Amino acid sequence: MSAADRVTASLNTYRALPKVELHRHLEGSLRLDTMLDVAQQHGITIPADVLRLSTLVQIQEEDKFTFQNFLGKFNTLRLFYRSPDVIHRITREAVEDAAKDNVKYMELRFTPVALSRAERFPLHDVMDWVISSAQEASKEQDVIVKLIVSVNRHESAEIAEQVAWLAADHIKDGIVGMDLAGNEADFPSQPFYGIFKEAKQAGLHITIHAGEWGPGYNVREAIEEIGAERIGHGVRVLDDESIVALARERQTAFEVCITSNYQSGVFESLETHPLMEMYDAGLNVTINSDDPSISRITLSHEYYTACEDLKMPQSALKQRIVAAAQAAFIGETEKEKLVKRLEKDLKL
Repeated sequence: MSAADRVTASLNTYRALPKVELHRHLEGSLRLDTMLDVAQQHGITIPADVLRLSTLVQIQEEDKFTFQNFLGKFNTLRLFYRSPDVIHRITREAVEDAAKDNVKYMELRFTPVALSRAERFPLHDVMDWVISSAQEASKEQDVIVKLIVSVNRHESAEIAEQVAWLAADHIKDGIVGMDLAGNEADFPSQPFYGIFKEAKQAGLHITIHAGEWGPGYNVREAIEEIGAERIGHGVRVLDDESIVALARERQTAFEVCITSNYQSGVFESLETHPLMEMYDAGLNVTINSDDPSISRITLSHEYYTACEDLKMPQSALKQRIVAAAQAAFIGETEKEKLVKRLEKDLKL
């Protein structure tokens, strides 16, 4: 059997596993074919072939792996959100792609401001479009889909407040949480403290991108000052033993995204990713895809990388899938059902 065949055989093992995805961005999940269709329909000037378009919206082997380059892909992606139909389509396809990869439960996060900007759609309309498409696709594909609204650190606190109130109004429709994302290296989270506290009081769960491109201290800040129940990435937590102890004590779940961390320049190589150090330190790590289209991966690839490259035992991976379900932003009854189903399917 050739090396390529071995990889395929091994990847199929991970494809077969039932999966839980806690950290996937809608805006990082667009299919290339869909982008070409939308460009044609709306007269967007982009390269006419898939390969050349790919260089603008996906990480390439020859790219510099920096967070500026990674975030730069979103600048092109923002050109495509031209109509309600486009937003319906990309939401539906994101759920279809997850289902194809055997994802059983997914929290899909989306940034209403990003989706609204190209055509200045009202934020409440954008939310309604994503909600209705996610609900339809969830039923069709037999995947439980919940939504998280995301706001960026470089945007104004006023926008974040508007998004928070709209999200709170839609808790009954499957919006379960709120997220702070974007350029952590250059923009502080302090202006958003009050907004996230109010969002939590209104019934939204809180997850914060922290300790990815910024220091480990940002993880402490997210937990203590913003009320984060989960941390997006959080790989710098190991910088400080006292923050590790805090996160361990709170059982804070870490939404780790291995390939994305490598491609955005957090670590120089895949092999130096600290997933296993975090796991060995007793942290509640989960494994996620972040932006599957930008990174050109699936969640199966991330599971493969965790086990084959970073040497996580498959038994530990299965436990982490259940841990992700236990960290899901859903009611206890629904959670119990999901956990039981996964334990049965994973033979735990």
